[in-house]
Amino acid sequence: MARIAEAQLTAEARVRVAEILGPGSTMAAVSSWPDEIRRSRPETGPWHYVDIPIDKPSLDMARDCPNGNCVIGAIAAMRAKLQDPALAADQRREALMFVIHFVGDMHQPLHCSDNGDRGGNQVHIVFQGQPGNLHSLWDSGLLARMGKEDDLFPRFSAASARRRKKFATGTVSDWAEQTHKLAQQMVYGKLPSAASGAPVMIGADYERQADPLIELQIERAGARLAAVLNQDLR
Repeated sequence: MARIAEAQLTAEARVRVAEILGPGSTMAAVSSWPDEIRRSRPETGPWHYVDIPIDKPSLDMARDCPNGNCVIGAIAAMRAKLQDPALAADQRREALMFVIHFVGDMHQPLHCSDNGDRGGNQVHIVFQGQPGNLHSLWDSGLLARMGKEDDLFPRFSAASARRRKKFATGTVSDWAEQTHKLAQQMVYGKLPSAASGAPVMIGADYERQADPLIELQIERAGARLAAVLNQDLR
């Protein structure tokens, strides 16, 4: 996702990103940093998601993001820091790394939805003979079987670039609601049933329906991150 966004930056935004990150660093290289510091900085944990209930039709900020303590509020706060030229260099760098990561996070359906199961973490599954949970399946399990990043990147990047104007319309809240609907329709809507207490068996049919959605979300996230940075780093 970060590589896709980087390819869509304006010349000016590209220069500003390089200045903020520093020599030898790329957006892709720093994109996982917020996950790496979650344990040492637990206050950042809620910034990675927004728990919009699956049985609700849309986002309610008071209910789902109290005090702005969710991915939507975090993106807004970090964008404000990113646009502040008076902010210390290390704080702007941190803000940029958070924005890169959080725009990606919010396009994973289980980062914008909840079914009383900690975003799918408590839904036990078996996929390809291995036990796991629904959240990790959507985080990495399905994507890992779609191919190597270097092989997927040209196709994903080209598709994202072709539709970047359409993808970039709307607000961050709109994007979260769109992602939430995908969780309703696909992640939970197509989830096979299981006996009480038994893990959900994830088969080829579920994977086949999920793969195009994962690709689309990565393409959207790349275009949207680029649009955010092109706007904020002019």
